[in-house]
Amino acid sequence: MLDRRLSVAPMMGCTDRHCRYLFRLIARQPLLYSEMITTGALLHGDAAQHLAHRDDSPSAFQLGGSSPKALAACARLVAEAGYDEVNLNCGCPSDKVQEGGIGACLMAQPERVADCFAAMQEAAPIPVTVKSRIGIDQQDSYDFFARFVRRLYAAGCRVFIVHARAAILSGMSPKDNREIPPLRYGYVARIQKELPDATLVLNGGIKTCAQALALLEDHKGVMLGRAPYAQPMLLAELAQALDGGRPAPSPFAVLAGYREYMAEELAAGTPLGQMAKHLFGLFAGLPGARAFRRHLSERMHRPGAGLATLDEAVRLLAPEPGEAFLAEARLAEARQTEARRLA
Repeated sequence: MLDRRLSVAPMMGCTDRHCRYLFRLIARQPLLYSEMITTGALLHGDAAQHLAHRDDSPSAFQLGGSSPKALAACARLVAEAGYDEVNLNCGCPSDKVQEGGIGACLMAQPERVADCFAAMQEAAPIPVTVKSRIGIDQQDSYDFFARFVRRLYAAGCRVFIVHARAAILSGMSPKDNREIPPLRYGYVARIQKELPDATLVLNGGIKTCAQALALLEDHKGVMLGRAPYAQPMLLAELAQALDGGRPAPSPFAVLAGYREYMAEELAAGTPLGQMAKHLFGLFAGLPGARAFRRHLSERMHRPGAGLATLDEAVRLLAPEPGEAFLAEARLAEARQTEARRLA
């Protein structure tokens, strides 16, 4: 059974394998979701690249699609790749996604979604879940939402992640769709009471530890997205509040582990920018954080950018901890070099 009290939302361009590795260094508890990958990209593109991940369990892979056959094939691949869950996207409102007949527009077709779910569940030995909105356009009544959930429940679905806003399918950007339609947390709480053996995870507008903890008093789980991406150490605060136990790591301790990961990835040919972009918020609120972020953003995509670029950015942070971090990093590199020599 996966612990669903705290999870990090699938976010396009954000929650790739590098981001999830970083988040896992910060907190062991949250369930981490991949960014959405379409069935076409998985079946006809570089599946190994899309499915690659490392040390990020518990993790879930989100699929975008509307063909039961294609989704079943992809769900099987996701399970074979070692993910703990496969999730079907029924909530993305972007025009590009709608053109493919996937995402939030699927809420108007609960029978098709039920067929997709059933095919995925039959194909994969891991939990299949659905992420949706509460409605689309003007169809945002509780009855519309409940019909969608109940049809999937009848098909066997027991875990629903709900962004508690309607999705506006035309005339509103994805960013505005995350902020403007009103939140209706009550819909999620109500359907949870009506389906007590299901798990409804609440998503949308959750920005602080205190807010998340308060919502967990009435919900089985909460999912955060932009807030932990902007301030990754929020995950450590939340994990500590939920489970106690080990103290939260410092941002420098997290960076030390991520720096080792980056060194390995750079050696394998991964560009620095793909990894460094996830560090922008790591030192939020600390002296020098803005200079650190600016230095990385301006230089991380330059040809030949590597760990030296990161270290230059670290020197712009508060001098004492920054220098201590760099000294420890140099010692670690020396130990690794010596170990390789002796081997």
